[in-house]
Amino acid sequence: MSKETFSRLLREARQRSVFTLERLAEASGVSVRAISDMERGRSLPRQSTLSDLMDALELDEGERRRLVQASTLRAQQVPRQLPPDLAVFRGHEKALKAVHGTMDRVAGDGRHVVIAAVGGMAGVGKTTLAVHWAHQVADRFPDGQLYVNLRGFEESSRPLDPGEALGGFLRALGVPSSDIPPGTQERGVLFRERTAFRQLIVVLDNARDAEQVRPLLPPAGCLSLITSRNQLPGLTAAEGASTISLDLWTQEEALAALAARIGDERCRSEPDAAAELVELCGYLPLAVAVVGAQLSGSPQLSLRYSVRELRKARPRLDALAADDRRVDVRAVFSWSYRALDQGPARFFRYLAAHPGPAVSAEAAASLAGVEMPMARRRLRELTAASLLSRDAEGRYVMHDLIRAYGIELMEQEKDDRVGAEMRLLDYLRHNAYAAGRFVSRFPSEVGDAPAPGVVHVTVDHREEGLDWFHREESSVATALRSMQDPRLLRHRVNLTLEWMGYNAAAGRWAEEVSASRIGLDAALVLDDPVAIARTSAHLARAMVETGRMNEADEPIGMMLGQLRRLPTEHQARVERNVSFLRGRQQRHEEALQHARRSLAIARRLSRTGEIARTLIGVGFCLAMLGQYQEAIATCEEAVPMLREVKDRSGEASVWDSIGLAQQHVGRIDAAVISYGKSLRILEEVHDDYMQAETLDHLASALLELGDHSQARAHWMRAADLLAGLRVPRAAALRAKAEAVPQSEVHSTC
Repeated sequence: MSKETFSRLLREARQRSVFTLERLAEASGVSVRAISDMERGRSLPRQSTLSDLMDALELDEGERRRLVQASTLRAQQVPRQLPPDLAVFRGHEKALKAVHGTMDRVAGDGRHVVIAAVGGMAGVGKTTLAVHWAHQVADRFPDGQLYVNLRGFEESSRPLDPGEALGGFLRALGVPSSDIPPGTQERGVLFRERTAFRQLIVVLDNARDAEQVRPLLPPAGCLSLITSRNQLPGLTAAEGASTISLDLWTQEEALAALAARIGDERCRSEPDAAAELVELCGYLPLAVAVVGAQLSGSPQLSLRYSVRELRKARPRLDALAADDRRVDVRAVFSWSYRALDQGPARFFRYLAAHPGPAVSAEAAASLAGVEMPMARRRLRELTAASLLSRDAEGRYVMHDLIRAYGIELMEQEKDDRVGAEMRLLDYLRHNAYAAGRFVSRFPSEVGDAPAPGVVHVTVDHREEGLDWFHREESSVATALRSMQDPRLLRHRVNLTLEWMGYNAAAGRWAEEVSASRIGLDAALVLDDPVAIARTSAHLARAMVETGRMNEADEPIGMMLGQLRRLPTEHQARVERNVSFLRGRQQRHEEALQHARRSLAIARRLSRTGEIARTLIGVGFCLAMLGQYQEAIATCEEAVPMLREVKDRSGEASVWDSIGLAQQHVGRIDAAVISYGKSLRILEEVHDDYMQAETLDHLASALLELGDHSQARAHWMRAADLLAGLRVPRAAALRAKAEAVPQSEVHSTC
């Protein structure tokens, strides 16, 4: 080591003094060849020769001391402290590429410390990556490698004091114990002196925080690699550290790692089971390693059996336990949890009650029952501790296995899990009501107040409403599937009813089928006739829109079966809903019968809005049955009523029905005008579904008028709208557009 270090120091000193080899030889009396051999690391000078060189270069005391030190340490101790590289290391290619990028900084300026801080959740493989990478580049650092486990996150161990770590480093560098000073500051000074102008790798593993790390950073020419479960922004800001966040494995990486442990043939013989195994491990390297070790010890065990065992394990973490607590997944998670203060620890437990992988800050606050400023603070703390990460949309992500650990803690601490789930369901329902005022065309009936602690989101326009729905739609699906406590039945019913409007507006009909089934099952357990009728109506509507016409008969039958148990106003709604559904099924006679029953009930109740909306249905059915004049009269009766109650969507529907009837009696120009009135309102209220319906009708009228170009354009527009809403009829409308002969289109352009 000393020859290479001395050669570099001598060369740099000569270049700073702007001496050529020949000029230095002339000034010092040392031959050019001798100086050249020293600068190439082939030899070291006698002290008299060195004195002549330093006098000629006119070096200051610090430079002279470093040159003398480098020339006299002929047998310096070269530390080799790296733990063994893992033979079955796989994956993390993206992180390896990032950490290799730090090498450019070493090559570019060896006088600057280069620091790479590797962060990530417990069990993600930070230490393994750091050690593997250090072994890969060790030959570029001839003065050795220093390694220390700082014990930032370990069971029953306090974090290692920096002074103690420095003592270990100094002994590894050959400093006798008797020469090591007692204080951390003095040890740091000696450490920097002994590492000055050396080329070392320093691995600071499992750091608690930046303050623990700073005294251990070498002064120059070295590469420091730090791992921690805590984010270390202070190192980035003050020391210019490169921050590398270690992610979970991809499926391919996890399968490669499993195969490395149990054999390629074993994975190839049961590929589906191998894929499910790593998925059940959440692609967490530590969990895959534990399962791999278990399978390695039982070579006769099939992977399918292991999948069944892991899937059935309750709690899941029991299946990932190990005798060595350093590789026991639950124990490793516990070390991160124990490092939290009481407030963040409680927030973490309540956050674990969220059933989905990603949670918004508002939903997290509602789960914990805290206000938003406190929630944001807690989320920052948990993210810094690598118990959470963030996705591209800013939501907070908790790994499935960490969530399982959090639920265990909730049970141990006897936290109110049902209360947290109730607040989450209330958050999703009551804010859906607020956002739905700008998004949905369906009326809402939220009456009760949300539970205390539920966050209210301010929504002032349609885009904000759509953004909120999009952000929370995955939470609704997982909450409905997983929250099974009987005390939540009413909340589950209400949530499915409140989200129908958004699902319809966004074309989420398949999701609505699933949600409505869950809501209907809950309503049946509650034996609530109104809830049964409403959830059945939503389920039937979603089935119709997904082309499952015959399947809709069952929920329609359930709706009708509740009629005698319903209040009168709900009877009118059921009859109107059944009329609409029978119309979609092309059963127009039945549709008209139910529409007239609904109208009769509405007239008895003397409710203008109900009368008007039912008149629309009657008029539409009459038009479909060829009774066009009566259809027009019925719809025209509804117009002033709809304007009185300010039902814009209803008015758009009635003008569409009037247009249909006008078209069929040959009043095509009048029909086009009526369709136009409908479309203007529908664009204003952002009802894409009804726009598509009216465009379909308008296109057929324009085709009759000979305007083939516009007819084709309107059918294509209608098809695009329905395709965006994932309605199967989009294909039929596209087919209508494509059936218009191209020659005719061009002839009218």
